[in-house]
Amino acid sequence: MKMRVLAIALALTVLSGCSSLSALNPFSSDDKPPKLQPITASATARVLWQGSVGKAGLYVFTPAVVGSTVYAAAGNGSILRIDAGRVAWKINADQPLSGGVGADDNLVVVGTPKGEILAFAATDGALRWKAHATSAVLAPPALGDGLVVVRSADNRLTAYDAADGKRKWIYQRPMPALALRSTAGVLIDGSYVFAGFPGGKLVAVSTSNGAAVWEGTVAVPKGVTELDRIADITSLPVISNGTVCAVAFQGRVACFELGNGSQMWTRDVSSAVGLTIDDRQLYVTDDKDAVHAFDLSSGTSLWKQSRLAKRRLSAPIARGDKVAVADAEGVVHFLSRADGAFAARLVTDGSAVIAAPQALGANMVLQTRGGGVFAVEVE
Repeated sequence: MKMRVLAIALALTVLSGCSSLSALNPFSSDDKPPKLQPITASATARVLWQGSVGKAGLYVFTPAVVGSTVYAAAGNGSILRIDAGRVAWKINADQPLSGGVGADDNLVVVGTPKGEILAFAATDGALRWKAHATSAVLAPPALGDGLVVVRSADNRLTAYDAADGKRKWIYQRPMPALALRSTAGVLIDGSYVFAGFPGGKLVAVSTSNGAAVWEGTVAVPKGVTELDRIADITSLPVISNGTVCAVAFQGRVACFELGNGSQMWTRDVSSAVGLTIDDRQLYVTDDKDAVHAFDLSSGTSLWKQSRLAKRRLSAPIARGDKVAVADAEGVVHFLSRADGAFAARLVTDGSAVIAAPQALGANMVLQTRGGGVFAVEVE
């Protein structure tokens, strides 16, 4: 086990010069991003409200959205609920946190570096139950179908009963000799749990018993050395209209039929940070910080925006007729959904946005490494 941890750390050290891997490596010391060039704005972006939860530290925290409510967490143990811009409650878990947030109408769930799962009441932040994963929790738990599903750092999926935290099942699969540290969690859709794994595999797991229903190949490891052969899925899959898609580092983006895993199309795009989807198009941030748009049904390339190179971009989010990405200086860039042209920019608190921005109704919410939580609209 110690050798495996050392191998993961080595991969991050060797590869940290690649901008997309800065999001995976909390110890990255990349140079300051290049200066932004002026744009001609065709839209106006503004902050609807902002809050502060605390710094991320060595970890990546993704805000959770339930209706108009936003939950956020920080490395120092702080957990915050914001209702339509107003702080409803703020608590401290009394221990460091490393993964979160997962939430629904009833629960707010986070994880710790020691593998503890903490579930709090959504109404007032009171502790409901605790459970233990098989290793550190670096990703947001997923809630659905009466379960809390947690991905731990050893790439095992563990399902807990949402009512009392009792363990229901564990899913694990063979891992390659070398894998990247990943903060990607899992996605629950209906009776399936979807997760991407090292080695380029996307797996659909049954929520009822943790058995694999189907497995799709997003990327095939290539090359002579173990580093060359890294082809890990390090971001969440996305779903729309019966289609599920995922992207791998040093691999491809691929889409599959949701029910049976039949592959629909693939394209050679490498990404460590992720992708988003709407009912017609798929958008992905590649490892050179270019943003791509593909036709969802065929995989045809529609446009590519490459003028944000070395800005260390987040995964994209599509809202209205815009696609947004955020960067290592907390700047949010809005692109036209039609052709990828720059439409607007917005500055937050100057610290990096690493976790994918989340949908908040017609708008979006993002969390910076400095602990800022920002709800943003563009029109």
